[in-house]
Amino acid sequence: MGILENKRRARLFYKYLSRVYDRVNPFVWNEEMRAEALDLLDLEPGSTVLDVGCGTGFGTAGLLEHVDHVHALDQSPHQLEQAYRKFGKTGPVSFHLGDAERLPFATNTFDVVWSSGSIEYWPQPVRTLREFRRVLVPGGQVLVVGPNNPENTVLRKLANAIMLFYDVEEADRMFAAAGFEDVEHVRMGPSYEPKVAITTVGRAPE
Repeated sequence: MGILENKRRARLFYKYLSRVYDRVNPFVWNEEMRAEALDLLDLEPGSTVLDVGCGTGFGTAGLLEHVDHVHALDQSPHQLEQAYRKFGKTGPVSFHLGDAERLPFATNTFDVVWSSGSIEYWPQPVRTLREFRRVLVPGGQVLVVGPNNPENTVLRKLANAIMLFYDVEEADRMFAAAGFEDVEHVRMGPSYEPKVAITTVGRAPE
């Protein structure tokens, strides 16, 4: 388990990263990648959507281009403070301070659960994905963006010592263990590193 796959350490990390997050984030997760990911979803204005690990709201902003309202959850109060400045505390986004492993929502609540740049910090990814399945309506979609494993062996060991990096085979295993169906993966990234991320989309059983 990587150093940052610990909730306390991750919160401390984002206490400081939140100050520069919006300047750093576009180098690894940009608007083109976000648009490509959004195209994988069946979104309508009235869709009920949850953004898990919303951070400062980059993914949330993209979702709001397609739906009227988003529920956005993060465990970092410092990241949420940055998001409040963009969207306000009331309006098209309902913010929640909470844990991805224990979502504060009823079963069968959302049409879509989106999570970008969060899975790498989850201590128990399969448990968290099962929680996503719980809050999805039957046939609802999940979309998770995470970091692709580096091809270089040394870089891979270093990366995984910090947080979770994984490949398509591992993504298949995690999503199958969580009970998702029709699982597909798309590698994506900025022009200088076109395979830096894995975007996985799947469906909760009907």
